Amino acid sequence: MATQTQTETVVKAPAPGKRIAAYLLTEYLERLGVEVIFGLCGHTNIAFLDALGKSKIRFISTRHEQVAAHATDGYARASGKTGVLLTHLGPGLTNAATGVANAALDSIPMVVISGDIPSHYYGRHPHQEMNLHQDADQYQVYRPFCKRVYRVDRVEDFPRIVERAFHLAASGRPGPVLVDVPMDMFSADLDENAFSQIPAEIARPTIDSATADRIVAELAEAKNPVLYAGGGVISARATTALAELAELLEIPVAHSLMGKGTMHEAHPLLLGMTGFWGTPIANEKCRTADLILAIGTRLAEASSSSWDPRFTFSPPTRVFHIDADLAEIGRNLPTELGVIADAKLALQALVEAARNRTHRDRGTLREEIASSRKAFAGNWAHQWTSDQFPLRPERILAEVRKAIPEDGFIVTDVGWNKNGVGQQFAITVPGTFVTPSGLCTMGFGPSAALGVKMAQPHRASVALIGDGGFGSNPAVLATAMEAGLNVIFVVMDNAAFGTIAGLENQHYGTDFGCVFHRDGQPYRVDFAAIARGYGARGVSIESPEQLGPALVEALAANLPTVIQVPMENAPTPTPGHWNINDIYRNGC
Repeated sequence: MATQTQTETVVKAPAPGKRIAAYLLTEYLERLGVEVIFGLCGHTNIAFLDALGKSKIRFISTRHEQVAAHATDGYARASGKTGVLLTHLGPGLTNAATGVANAALDSIPMVVISGDIPSHYYGRHPHQEMNLHQDADQYQVYRPFCKRVYRVDRVEDFPRIVERAFHLAASGRPGPVLVDVPMDMFSADLDENAFSQIPAEIARPTIDSATADRIVAELAEAKNPVLYAGGGVISARATTALAELAELLEIPVAHSLMGKGTMHEAHPLLLGMTGFWGTPIANEKCRTADLILAIGTRLAEASSSSWDPRFTFSPPTRVFHIDADLAEIGRNLPTELGVIADAKLALQALVEAARNRTHRDRGTLREEIASSRKAFAGNWAHQWTSDQFPLRPERILAEVRKAIPEDGFIVTDVGWNKNGVGQQFAITVPGTFVTPSGLCTMGFGPSAALGVKMAQPHRASVALIGDGGFGSNPAVLATAMEAGLNVIFVVMDNAAFGTIAGLENQHYGTDFGCVFHRDGQPYRVDFAAIARGYGARGVSIESPEQLGPALVEALAANLPTVIQVPMENAPTPTPGHWNINDIYRNGC
């Protein structure tokens, strides 16, 4: 008869003046103001989990590391703080990689703490070690997208590395930093005051008065200037200064996807989003501008119509560019003047320089903007009240906008939800539109909405997502239930990876590999039933008039709610350009 042997942990008290590193680390994170850590357990990080369990920091355990990474991302965006993610080595660290890369491309501050193999086993290929090119080499997987990758090779370096990680994650252009911790370092002894150095307070760079005067003078005299706002304006909390500058100089404002919400949707100087899924007036004003001041943006491809001068940002337009990251200046467009500065401080300096300054007469600019925006919206206005079933996507957006409070968060995935919201959905409170821009990660929305709700528990958090994205990991519902996060998941169910199916159909006349079928018929998963299986609320919409009341009920509920909405796979209007459409060839 087999017997089970239980190994007992050896209890050895630290020497006088010493404490176990995991407990010192936890107390240090508390002093830094860390309130929550998202992650997953593993044999390499349970020493840290033991310390966390005795602290006031809340640990949100997820069922998958990518969920944890996206939740950390959402928390950082909604709270304005650096998010903290905990992973195990092996599949833990690699599972989280997509979510961490998404945060990197969207400039979200994050510190990733990962357990690793014992340091004394480097190169012996113990359980879950990667050593094909270098001993204990797994942390290098994060090099392409992290601002810095640290490994704690000596416990004495642990405090300095953590301090540096938090400093780097939030300074300059924010982004993720990895701290890879061999499991023996968590359990090693350190001087009890080892974690004493906190990250230095950083005075962010601004514009000197001469440069501010120059920029304002050029804008005031320009015939067709445009202010172009990116996500950096949102993260810097600079939207009020942006609007004031626009009003002082009577300059229209266009924005990238990440810049959605930089100006109130009803503002008469707002042009809207640029790019492939942008608005005609925004693209045209940028194309014909004689001077563009870009703030807090990398002028990315999707928002810049693949930098094709036939559609937007056309030479001889002059470009002034303000950004926190030196590398972005002149990267995508020829730039006449680059300024390395914090968006808020820069815009405030420009506002001061613009006070009491006269500017060129802008004629009927406001009337032109209003007329163009009204005409474009008229292309789909009738769809906002359409009674067809499955629903038009525009009707879904209309019902969500009517039901959700203005300060509620709309967290999207990719596809119609992201593109349609960017183009057609009114965002009136800055920072309430949360979307994966740079990496465009499917599965971001459901998970990030958890982090948003954790950061802002008294405000609505609505994940507006497709069936493809939600179906990839419905276990987010388990995390929502366990953590008590009454997130609303609106599943726009078109039984397809809709945007890609539309592209394939447009160019090749088929949707092969992009739709969900069984025996030649659309195959839909009953996500509402799955939600009920998790103990959450699940609602299946069977007619258009049911959606509004279902949203109102979900807002009042104390449980997470999945609202599954059958939807027509209709394309989002594309006034801009994407050069992939020039690349596809139909042949044999």
